[in-house]
Amino acid sequence: MITAARATLVVTLLAAFASAGARCAEDCVVLLHGLARTAKAMQPMAEYLEKQGYRVATTDYPSREAPIEELAPDAVERGLKACRPAKRIHFVTHSMGGILVRFYLQDHTIPELGHVVMLAPPNQGSEVVDRFGAVPGFGLLNGPAGKQLGTDENSVPRALQAVNFSVGVIAGNKTFNPLLSQALPNPDDGKVSVEAARVEGMRDFLVVPHSHPFIMRATEVMRQTVFFLRSGRFDRGDEAQSPDERR
Repeated sequence: MITAARATLVVTLLAAFASAGARCAEDCVVLLHGLARTAKAMQPMAEYLEKQGYRVATTDYPSREAPIEELAPDAVERGLKACRPAKRIHFVTHSMGGILVRFYLQDHTIPELGHVVMLAPPNQGSEVVDRFGAVPGFGLLNGPAGKQLGTDENSVPRALQAVNFSVGVIAGNKTFNPLLSQALPNPDDGKVSVEAARVEGMRDFLVVPHSHPFIMRATEVMRQTVFFLRSGRFDRGDEAQSPDERR
């Protein structure tokens, strides 16, 4: 027989779980894929976030058809439209997706903005573009935005200001392409060096043993992403160092 005290405890616990779920459901996460990818690349992340109780807006944008100046407002605003109304709107990005968010927030504000997790972002550009940008076929494969991701005077990432919003960066140090890695300062993920993923003003920085194309599918990366969305930092146990101290 269930006593009155036990029944009260059960009701209290159920109410607490419902309240936590409601708070999480009030948050929406915009997912932005990288260059030459589609929304399917972020599907495992979307499913993981949904299981954690988040609303998710997986934005598909034509990454090879326009320069960053055109892609950023299109992709970000479509994601915002899909999320609203929401109490807080977070972003989880892969590769160039992070540059689109940074570019957009140079001249726009998002009142509901929560946290941003960037996976393998070329925040300082990529030497792969410098080395191979003039190779025949590069423009066809990567479009006009691809040529803007280098480290030279045409680099869009290097022209952007420091971030003034909550950003956590996860970089990979396992290459998938030894040829491309020859153009990069090591360690790297095959397209972006660990050092180039950093951005001034970020809240936290984490390095994981994964490569550029698959980092967003790794279970530990997804877990750390949710941890940052909830707390504004990555899970390091009792460690409490700043991003600069973790170099």
